[in-house]
Parts: sequence; C-alpha cells; structure tokens
Amino acid sequence: MSGASEMSVASAFSGMTRVDPVLFKAACPDCRGGFELAASALRLVVGATHRTTFYSFTCPQCRASVRKPAGERIVELLTGGGVRALRLQGTGRGA
Repeated sequence: MSGASEMSVASAFSGMTRVDPVLFKAACPDCRGGFELAASALRLVVGATHRTTFYSFTCPQCRASVRKPAGERIVELLTGGGVRALRLQGTGRGA
C-alpha cells in the first residue's frame, strides 16, 4: 500500500484518556449501610426464572452476605459494567 503511513501503538492511543472503573451503589439490609462496589465485588447468577436470577455481595461494613433479585434491567446494567455472570444450566436463554 503505497502512501499509507504507519502508526505506532503509542500514537494510536495518544489521545485516549484513562477510563475509571465502574462503581455500583449498593445498600445492606442488615446494617443499612450504603456504599459503592466495584464489579469484582459483585456476583451475578442468571437462572431460568426470576427466583433463580440474583446478584450478591458481602457488605464491606458488617460482612453480611447480601442476595438481591436481579431483573432484566439489573442484569444488563451489571454485565455492561463488567460484572461476570454465572449462567445456570437449562436457563433456556440463548439456547
């Protein structure tokens, strides 16, 4: 390709700025504490029904294990923010 200039990796990314990690606001029903959690602090389980689809975390203040239901919109927000989803066998989704 004549006339095509080569670009280094450094110059290709020179205009980019650092991206801050996504933080999710959460609350603990036990101690009623409010806080922000990184995607790595959340666990998402997607099951066949609304009863088997939930997210969970450990409260950073009282160390209680918290489990909350996750509807379609919550699943989208969490996965879009980098939370990994564990999909249970036989969910019927995408099969």
